[in-house]
Amino acid sequence: MDKPKVIVICGPTASGKTSLSIELAKQINGEIVSCDSMQIYKDMTIGTAKPTKEEMDGIKHYLLDFVSPDQRYSVAEYKKDAENTIEKIISEGKVPIVVGGTGLYLEALIYNIEYQNIEEDMEYRNKLYEIEREQGLSKLYEMASKIDSKAMEKISPNDKKRICRVLEIYHLTGKTKTELEEESRKNEPKYNYKLFGITMDREKLYERINLRVDIMINQGLIDEVKNLLEKYNNFPTAMQGLGYKEVVEYLNGLITKDEMIDKIKMETRRYAKRQLTWFRKYKNLIWINGLDDVQNNIKIILEEYSEKNN
Repeated sequence: MDKPKVIVICGPTASGKTSLSIELAKQINGEIVSCDSMQIYKDMTIGTAKPTKEEMDGIKHYLLDFVSPDQRYSVAEYKKDAENTIEKIISEGKVPIVVGGTGLYLEALIYNIEYQNIEEDMEYRNKLYEIEREQGLSKLYEMASKIDSKAMEKISPNDKKRICRVLEIYHLTGKTKTELEEESRKNEPKYNYKLFGITMDREKLYERINLRVDIMINQGLIDEVKNLLEKYNNFPTAMQGLGYKEVVEYLNGLITKDEMIDKIKMETRRYAKRQLTWFRKYKNLIWINGLDDVQNNIKIILEEYSEKNN
């Protein structure tokens, strides 16, 4: 029996995923499953560029705004929630459209990777943090690269969370992250994912990112972070998000407002570059130009989606 088809629209931050996916959903009776590791959090709206009610334009969106910022939420939980949501959308006779830029979440879905919900060992994590304090993050990066060089190809030397995760997985399971992924990939994905990636001229993308950051600041990103700090006691992952950690640095008097804005823009541009590198590794991904006419891009998606033998 043919597997149900699921459309996936991925791409770097600020490339136009939201507007394209909503317009597509309107035309094909679709509903949107978010694939964004920051938009899952409640009370984090401006800095995560969550679509507004107006932007959604009546199209139902899932997996937005449902995790408290003081909670952890794993890739394994995302995969389970996303598959349940896709199943629900299909059962109602609608078309699921997975949209987002979080490569780890997306890979778990499209390659059916079973990330184990590995328990945490806070004692070991604190030991890693101590090494970082004494010898720098580069030391942890070096340790992780020796254990699992393949996984580290996709991880930035500045990405403390993911570097520590590679080390923790090995410490807790005796297997590398790559080994666990390869073992789990032996299972076929549940759906026939049709992958589309948005790309555009790098200068244009960077202009859009810089403009988006300015808009976020004007919309009240600083107040959003202040409210979060007042409302919640701890942030296991949420405050590591782009834009949030820089505002915290500013509020703590470590950098000026202008330095904060420049830093958010620079880190977001770097992140977009990493996203594109990540998505380029996907086989069967069809690239579309984010600067092209939206209707033209929808036509490309629908032609591929409606092909009978794929």
